[in-house]
Amino acid sequence: MGAQIIDGKAFAAQVRGQVAEHVATLKDNHGITPGLAVVLVGEDPASQVYVRSKGKMTVEVGMNSYEHKLDVDTSEADLLALIDQLNADPAVHGILVQLPLPGHLNEDLVINSIDPAKDVDGFHISNVGLLGTGQKSMVPCTPLGCLMMLRDHHGSLSGLDAVVVGRSNIVGKPMAQLLLGDSCTVTIAHSRTKDLPDVVRRADIVVAAVGRPEMVPGDWIKPGATVIDVGINRIDAPEKGEGKTRLVGDVHYESAAAVAGAITPVPGGVGPMTIACLLANTLTAACRANGLPEPEGLTA
Repeated sequence: MGAQIIDGKAFAAQVRGQVAEHVATLKDNHGITPGLAVVLVGEDPASQVYVRSKGKMTVEVGMNSYEHKLDVDTSEADLLALIDQLNADPAVHGILVQLPLPGHLNEDLVINSIDPAKDVDGFHISNVGLLGTGQKSMVPCTPLGCLMMLRDHHGSLSGLDAVVVGRSNIVGKPMAQLLLGDSCTVTIAHSRTKDLPDVVRRADIVVAAVGRPEMVPGDWIKPGATVIDVGINRIDAPEKGEGKTRLVGDVHYESAAAVAGAITPVPGGVGPMTIACLLANTLTAACRANGLPEPEGLTA
């Protein structure tokens, strides 16, 4: 029969629609327009695409979009001064500094200079600590998107056995914290985990976020399990012609889809949810800044 495909593109559109409705209500009832400031240093092509996409979708849901594009040789002092300015601006509810930064800039220093309440990426050390101790925080967008899809598919996650393959600060660790918060039994596995196939094979939920193309094959998947594939890897595709490539996840899709109960595709799975959750986080930050109730279903 094959796995149910979890359509991240459609789900993300639904989330953006919810955000737009809440934004319209904020404007009508309180005269508040959430604002997202995105800072791009340099001219990395992929980062430019992401920033354009973020700006476009921010405007589409009725928010204010503030883009700050800085030269690649911008000094750390100048970047930190801009962040201080955005921290102090009441019209800006969310601040995102597009990563990676040029090599001469200290990413940790820059991220931790953002007001934690405006840190819509959820990377500030204060938000990491709050999430890890089960307190209200800004939640990293990609894990939040994964959690939303899992809740939508399963309803309650309580008691399910979850394995997160990957231990990054951006996805793996916060994903594990979010699953713990929903009462899963959680294992963080990685490339050095002993008997990794057996560890993955016992999971009701597998979140693959290890950054290795098609590392998780179908015979690692428990029949009926839900597979969330965070990986986005570009590999050679000679069948398309010389020099052509294609996108694959961290899971071997065809073999896993034959065993799993549900699975996210790549592309079209987790990816679209990341920007949708960025918008949701900006809305949440605006509500918190103004002492208003947070929108239900759009945060952890």
